[in-house]
Amino acid sequence: MFLRWMVRNDGMGVDFGIWNVIKPNHLICPCDVHVDRVGRLLGLISRKQTDWLTAVELSANLRQLDDNDPVKYDFALFGLGVEKIL
Repeated sequence: MFLRWMVRNDGMGVDFGIWNVIKPNHLICPCDVHVDRVGRLLGLISRKQTDWLTAVELSANLRQLDDNDPVKYDFALFGLGVEKIL
C-alpha cells in the first residue's frame, strides 16, 4: 500500500505520487482478504492459495483493463469486498 500511495497520483490527495522513479504499471496489487475474495469471484485470480504469486496474477489480469495503472482497481475491489456487494 505504501508504494501505491507514493507512486500513484490520483489528483485527489489519496495517492500522493511523489516518487517518480517507479512507474504505476510496475506496482503489484496487494491481496488482502477483501481484494482476494472479490478477485476470485470476478475470475481475476485462479490460484488456490493467497501469496505473492496470487498478487502477481491479479496484477497481470488487472493490466488487461489498464496497462498503465493496473493497481488503481485495488480500492474498488476492496470496497466491493468490505461492503459485501458481491
